[in-house]
Amino acid sequence: MENEKALIVFSGGQDSTTCLFWAKERFADVIALSFDYGQKHVLELDCAKAICKKYGVEHHTMNLGLLGEITSNSLTRLDMDVDKEVEEGSLPNSFVDGRNMLFFTFAAIFAKQKGIKHIVTGVSQSDYSGYPDCRDIFVKSLNVTANLAMEYDFVIHTPLMWLDKAQTWGLADRIGVLDIIKNETLTCYNGIIGDGCGECPACNLRRNGYEKYVESKA
Repeated sequence: MENEKALIVFSGGQDSTTCLFWAKERFADVIALSFDYGQKHVLELDCAKAICKKYGVEHHTMNLGLLGEITSNSLTRLDMDVDKEVEEGSLPNSFVDGRNMLFFTFAAIFAKQKGIKHIVTGVSQSDYSGYPDCRDIFVKSLNVTANLAMEYDFVIHTPLMWLDKAQTWGLADRIGVLDIIKNETLTCYNGIIGDGCGECPACNLRRNGYEKYVESKA
């Protein structure tokens, strides 16, 4: 793959930034694509842009604002707080219906226009917070659908699919970007870079994973 290009679906968070550097090790060129879907933590787009500028990655932002207008969830509605606890069998209110389906579909369309077949995303079934569109079976099914729809041989790469958060920190460490991930990415639902607010589910997952990884090295 050393002579090929890759497109990464990029939010500027821990997972997608880890995948960005994973891709930079494996492909001749990497282009990042972020999505503005009306998220209230819109600072993630600024973070994504800053990371790409700093590390020499071509960056694009695509407007999918309609998604925020037609869905009801705590990531797009200012009057809704993110669930801190979720009943078993229920989806968290931070789940955005159809988000990854649209992201991957538009990413594939964008990639084809640039002659890119490889698409990289940071979704994980091992640490997916109950989001059904982060499952391996969904990604594989959409990969097949995109190939059929456009008569194009896309390959969707999911480096984190079977890694938990501690293992994701470990991957970042192995490729030499742990400090970048810890200090320059934005995972927090409240839009705070680095360690975040320390209270939202995303921050808790990130912190617990980091602490588990550090303990494993001790």
